[in-house]
Amino acid sequence: MLSTDWSRAIGIDVPIVNAPMGGVAGGALAAAVSRAGGLGMIGMGSAGTAERLDAELGHVSNLARPFGIGLVEWVAIRQPDLLATALAANPALLCVSFGETGDWVRRAHDAGVVAATQVSDLDSAERAVAAGVDVVIARGAEGGGHGQPLVGTLPLLTALLDRVPVPVLAGGGIGSARGLAAVLAAGASAAWLGTAFCACTESLLSDKARDTMLAAGDTDTVNTRVFDIAQGYPWPPSLPERVLRNSFSDRWDGDEESLSVDSGAAAALARAIAAEDYTQAPINAGQGVGELTAVRSAAEVIGQLNSGVAELLSRWATRD
Repeated sequence: MLSTDWSRAIGIDVPIVNAPMGGVAGGALAAAVSRAGGLGMIGMGSAGTAERLDAELGHVSNLARPFGIGLVEWVAIRQPDLLATALAANPALLCVSFGETGDWVRRAHDAGVVAATQVSDLDSAERAVAAGVDVVIARGAEGGGHGQPLVGTLPLLTALLDRVPVPVLAGGGIGSARGLAAVLAAGASAAWLGTAFCACTESLLSDKARDTMLAAGDTDTVNTRVFDIAQGYPWPPSLPERVLRNSFSDRWDGDEESLSVDSGAAAALARAIAAEDYTQAPINAGQGVGELTAVRSAAEVIGQLNSGVAELLSRWATRD
């Protein structure tokens, strides 16, 4: 199997981590990824609460394998019991992203927990390391969900590998064995995969959402704030989300000011979300969504990635 110094140190068999996607990466997916040899992450997004996290932790309570938890920093600040619940679960990795305070790092270290955060450029990576973060995730602009779309995954990864003294994980647009091989060959300690696990049987997505993702191609995503605005989510303007394009994003992207005062549009979106009408309702997805071709278990995804990378490396090693 593939391995890196970091993956061996944290106690996993393969250098693959599922991104802690809110509303997608629950305890069942995390447990399945960890059982398959990766690091399963439970994600609490902007709607996360201590109660929701506690419910998902039941899936990993008797896992006997490393697992992790991902939080949004500004949510954890507003809900102190959320961070307390995460630390009490004793995860192998706690990733807290989308903030600048870093106050949580000391608490993680006091609890004996490895601290990680997602970064979008070199400056934010250096600030994170200065704050004591143990691991940084190079979250490239290709990634699905929220993040600052500043630098592509490979340029960001290579810059961080040359400049920061902590392990660097690579995330954003990595949806195939070739992508995984590329970032590991560059020196990433592991890959941080989101979209690749979205269609897994263990994810929290519905069948309709999975089918919509399977039908999407590589040019079918957009970075936008329109869904956050319409739903009243307090994500800052610097952190749009990459989602599948649909009629709602096509109509309102670029006209956010009008959307913010259009109660009819917000109501229509709420109805679409309730009805799982993904011609209007949002689905987070990265630019690797075109690599999704079937609903598979997390173990199958990891197995195919692992064997595919091994084949590629063997082929490259035997070339003259």
